[in-house]
Amino acid sequence: MKAESIFLKYIGDNPRMRVLQYLIEGRNFDYTITDLLNANVSWGTLNKLLPEFFKLSMVIKTRKIGRATLYRINQDNNMIKQLMKLYDDLILQRLEKIDSKENKKLEIAN
Repeated sequence: MKAESIFLKYIGDNPRMRVLQYLIEGRNFDYTITDLLNANVSWGTLNKLLPEFFKLSMVIKTRKIGRATLYRINQDNNMIKQLMKLYDDLILQRLEKIDSKENKKLEIAN
């Protein structure tokens, strides 16, 4: 069973957001198109989304290795900055909630 994404819960679970979440989670890495299939989208959908992402400067080509082109989330794009901030804030909020529950359990046990 796959864990529910708090990010997708807030912004909506659709192929576009799954790919963006995948790229945001690995924001310091670059990926091939085949790697991006790990975002749980189809090849056809990915090939449809990438040109839109390039047009909006949300994803950039970083380099070529042999015949493979690598891509990365464009951290200089203002919209991407906002999505990354939302992602980070949601994760921190979830971690604080988990930490709070653990601390309460420890207090009860002592």
